[in-house]
Amino acid sequence: MLEAHAHQQLKDLLRSEGRQAWPHHLSLSRLVARSLRRADHTLVRLAPGSDPSWWVGLLVPLALSDTPVALVASDALRQRLLQVELPRLAAAGLGLPCGEGPEPPASVRLWLLSHSELIQLWQQQRLGDRHLVIPEVELLDGHLRQALEVVITPADWDALRRAHPSAEASLLELHERLSRRVLRHPGGGQRLVPISAEEEAPLRQLLALLNGLPDPWPRWLEARSGWASWARLQPGLLQWRLHRQPLEPLRVLHGLLANRGAVLVGEPAGGGASLGLKPAVEVSLGDPPLADPLPLFAPQRQPLPNSPHYGEHLLEQSRRLVLGMGGFSVVLVDDEPLRLGLAAALAAEFGSRVVHQSTAPESNGVVCASWDWWLDHQQRLPLPCQVVVALLPIASLEDPLTAARVETLRRQGRDWFRERLLPDGMGRLQRGLAGLRRHGTGRLAVLDGRLRSRSWGQQVLEALEPWVELRRLLPPGSDTTENTA
Repeated sequence: MLEAHAHQQLKDLLRSEGRQAWPHHLSLSRLVARSLRRADHTLVRLAPGSDPSWWVGLLVPLALSDTPVALVASDALRQRLLQVELPRLAAAGLGLPCGEGPEPPASVRLWLLSHSELIQLWQQQRLGDRHLVIPEVELLDGHLRQALEVVITPADWDALRRAHPSAEASLLELHERLSRRVLRHPGGGQRLVPISAEEEAPLRQLLALLNGLPDPWPRWLEARSGWASWARLQPGLLQWRLHRQPLEPLRVLHGLLANRGAVLVGEPAGGGASLGLKPAVEVSLGDPPLADPLPLFAPQRQPLPNSPHYGEHLLEQSRRLVLGMGGFSVVLVDDEPLRLGLAAALAAEFGSRVVHQSTAPESNGVVCASWDWWLDHQQRLPLPCQVVVALLPIASLEDPLTAARVETLRRQGRDWFRERLLPDGMGRLQRGLAGLRRHGTGRLAVLDGRLRSRSWGQQVLEALEPWVELRRLLPPGSDTTENTA
């Protein structure tokens, strides 16, 4: 039986390597082998940011099974697989040949796909009966949404007018009307301007009368209800791009996971139901408990982010936190003007130690970054001695996609904050702090007053357990940098 064979091979591999093993390797291996044998849906829940050593428990059954598999991975995971995990298997005598790209490998069982390649092949009915393996399932919605995105550039407007010169005057008028809407909008740091269905309607009506539309206009026209549109102003230019993404990509791709086996690994909010399926097996395999609680500095009375005094509070506390630690620090804040102002003020005091979103900081450097940047680049940076959370990573309603998703839930009478924004934010928080929590060598500071003043802040504190509160910061030069209660 595949489960028993994989179990024994994995035990032998781990024993030969002599590493400190993740405690659930054998359980994960048996679950994956069972799913391959039965061609069912299996959801293995892992905490966001779990130690990546779990990969070997997933790959050993794939190497031993005859079942053809399509493994869907982001660029970062693909790099890890090709450079670390597959050579590790090969060194143990468990070679797993791997094919890549949009053309199906003729004789290779493992087919490595990006999310856009997965969608393309599924729509073309070229996936065959391959078993799907999807890690990081908590990020699946975002990856699929990006892969389905339709972007209309200024060059696409020009191509449309050239293809239909008889409609050029109408197209120019519609483009000018949308341009006035975009350029007059106050926008934010990124200048994202929501475009409503009513504002798009005249363009849709005109395009419906035209034949032979150049790409990507047919895809834009097909994306109707359940999608959100916005314009992104290009910095320094009076030009903009029109973006359109689905609110619920798995509904657009209805049937993607049907009639085939699938192994899903990660922590989707809402479990299997949020993925539109009922897994035959759903198991939680968490990391072992932390040996030491996480030191947490989060004063009881802090101003809220919308307070006029918040910027001053953030600078003062960040200055004290940097003074009290000699190693590498990260300050996370999504508000771009606030982040740039904070980086400039800290650089005025600490000099070149302070950088903005750089992967080459000094050993005692301070990196000011957005959450998206940190989540994408943290593997390329040293482990920080402290993470300063200036703003909790809760999506802003100023983001057009977030606003559209919230409006849909609001119309259904649902609690959009606790169903959507809070779980998504806590997932980002867990991923951003995973290294700090796993290695237990640093501290966390939360300077967002909502943590203590909002009722939902208790859920965030519970998600960070175990932690020990730091009541005050001691001045530099002391034997320790903080006191506990």
